[in-house]
Amino acid sequence: MGEGRARPVLFVALVAAAALAPLATLVLRAAADEWRAPAVLPQRYGTRGVEEAFADASGAMEAILNSLVVALAATAIALVLAWPAARTIGEGRMRRPAVVWVLLGLPLLVPPFATGSGLTEWFIRLGLADTLTGLVVAHLVPVLPYVVLILAGAFGPEVRDLEEAAAVHGAGRVRRLALVTLPAVAPVLAVAALLGFLVSWSQYGLSLAVGGGTPMLPLELVPFLAADPQVAAVLALVFLAPAVAAVVLALVLAGRGGVRSHDAPAAPAPGAAVASGGGT
Repeated sequence: MGEGRARPVLFVALVAAAALAPLATLVLRAAADEWRAPAVLPQRYGTRGVEEAFADASGAMEAILNSLVVALAATAIALVLAWPAARTIGEGRMRRPAVVWVLLGLPLLVPPFATGSGLTEWFIRLGLADTLTGLVVAHLVPVLPYVVLILAGAFGPEVRDLEEAAAVHGAGRVRRLALVTLPAVAPVLAVAALLGFLVSWSQYGLSLAVGGGTPMLPLELVPFLAADPQVAAVLALVFLAPAVAAVVLALVLAGRGGVRSHDAPAAPAPGAAVASGGGT
């Protein structure tokens, strides 16, 4: 019995080590003021990489802020636009959903730079080229399909039944949305928002084609790969920060049992939720 349990634990440990090894190497590279081959560890540690990366002349802070604004805006707009489409697909109200799935996946099959090059021709005429607004619109092309695909899984007969029960107890449309629908789909909504943010945050080809000279974190990172690996490592850690934070948060929630539905207490009847919120 002990061996049977030890093998899965060992396998998970090996997978975790393989995943964390590149990240650990990146941290070492960022802290290494001097690291000459064939030495296994750096000869000298320091903060030169951080100082150079965030110097006024580097433009890294502006690039990080631009990437953050664009990713947040694109994610928020994608969630609003995806909601009705995801609901229609998830509730099975379409005769041929396979066609819709294929159409949603088509933007993901085109190389981002090719998509950006095509959009740039129109953005120049519309005055959106080299602007944050243009970047938000361009990032919606890959972000929106991901958000729709994930969010569609949140809607189904269970959510509809809860909403109908709440309506029977006198809940209006806004109250049903706030007290029933949003809590019911919140976990999937959070996943869709996180993935949408990460897809936008990591866009290089679209940002290069549409943004022109607008500083964005992926565009600032790439030139340093050859010119200064230490600065590139620092920016890469910033680039990875949202994904790492998401993984840590998921592990914390899993450890507390927050993602295990069988441990959760039974949800109150929709009517009770409505009644507790007050109403006529």
